[in-house]
Amino acid sequence: MIERHTKQPNPGRLADTIAKAVALALFGTAPRVALVLGLFFGSTQAALAQQGAVPPAQDSRLYDIAEGGSSERVEADIRRLAGFGTRNTFSDTLSDNRGIGAARRWIKSQFDEISLACGGCLEVSYQRDLVRASESDRIPVDVEIVNVLAILRGTVHPDRYVIMSGDIDSRPSDTTDGLSDSPGANDNASGMAGTIEAARLLSRHEFPTSVVFAGLSGEEQGLWGGQHMAAVARREGWEIDAVLNNDMIGNVEGIDGVIDNSTFRVFSEPTPLEEYQPGGWSYRTNGGEVDGPSRQLARYVDRVADLYFPNLDAMMIYRLDRFGRGGHHRPFNDAGFTAVRIMEAHEQYERQHQDVRVENGIAYGDVIEGVDFDFAATMASLNATVLAALAWAPPAPRNVRIGGSVGPSTTLAWDPVDDPELVGYRVYWRLTTDSQWQWSRWIGEVTEFTLTNLVIDNYLFGVASVGRSGNESVVSFPTALLRR
Repeated sequence: MIERHTKQPNPGRLADTIAKAVALALFGTAPRVALVLGLFFGSTQAALAQQGAVPPAQDSRLYDIAEGGSSERVEADIRRLAGFGTRNTFSDTLSDNRGIGAARRWIKSQFDEISLACGGCLEVSYQRDLVRASESDRIPVDVEIVNVLAILRGTVHPDRYVIMSGDIDSRPSDTTDGLSDSPGANDNASGMAGTIEAARLLSRHEFPTSVVFAGLSGEEQGLWGGQHMAAVARREGWEIDAVLNNDMIGNVEGIDGVIDNSTFRVFSEPTPLEEYQPGGWSYRTNGGEVDGPSRQLARYVDRVADLYFPNLDAMMIYRLDRFGRGGHHRPFNDAGFTAVRIMEAHEQYERQHQDVRVENGIAYGDVIEGVDFDFAATMASLNATVLAALAWAPPAPRNVRIGGSVGPSTTLAWDPVDDPELVGYRVYWRLTTDSQWQWSRWIGEVTEFTLTNLVIDNYLFGVASVGRSGNESVVSFPTALLRR
């Protein structure tokens, strides 16, 4: 038995009282009272039950988004981006057909076209920052880093954001070489094309939460575009619920000989940096070493893939990024935001960070022939589906507390979520050694709940907000003790 501790109106008692009053007033006799009571009570109970009904497990709109990605459109975009010859940070910015300047202007033109088709629904802009040579040994001369943003503004929570990003820039063997060919077909025209395709899919809808599609620059020289965007977001007080950084989503042939078009990886940090950790909570003694917000976002991506993509599996990597390497999700993590890296499962290193050449019979270089356009389109659809599920869901519960020490049961409590679509909450739990949430319980619109005979020491727990459409927030892990 699971016990509910918050005081809620009793629907049966309320319906009973109203029905009796109406029947007595209209009919005055016991038999008629009973008849009217039965009719009224039944209809009232049905209405009240409908209001508190368990929301649907899936949102049919998400199936349409999941199936909406076009490999033809994604291929055309990847070919166009690779066709600029190089998109190196130090390449030409004035030419109309070569270099990073032409590439970012073309990306902006694509966002502008998408916005025109949806009646001006996107706020398209450049985001600029000057990085000086003195700031990094990878910056030989002062250079302007230019991001391209398109914001689909939320109708209820305009300052709450979910973000998908891809990288604009490419590189040959020498990261500062702005002259040599560097098509960057997979790294990272695939992620940028996927972001554009996600904008096409989601611009057909309205969302309570703002959705951002971002092309970030300067990634190969030190994640400069992401650092600048994260700094702006911190300075302007953006409430970022999720950043999905897509870096290489078009390759299915690994250096290890594996060919796999059904698996992708999600990298995530375990807990926030110390300065962003909740006060008074000890991850060492109270748990949560693998349950920070970014790790919960990784689980969310995995869950969406399981629900809406029958032949696509997320490989959750419990690591910030690959060994000795970085991606544009990290600057957001460094600024205290929730962010993950999404990418192919099997990398081909001969096609990364290489001059285009044939050497000892091996073809090096990141060229079009190494891209699987169907896989890239599927990954674009996956990202769009995750963004939509998050943007249609209520905000995640905050200030989640937990109690139950030296007792047979576990109690969770949290602050109420203020959202017009909220219909209630779902509690989750799992064994401490399991990577994904194993069990859940719909509990309705309450803000405290006890899981009877689930000993707090043996499981990990969390709470998610649930909307009318069935879309859920990311699970919130408790980071405060429930005091009595």
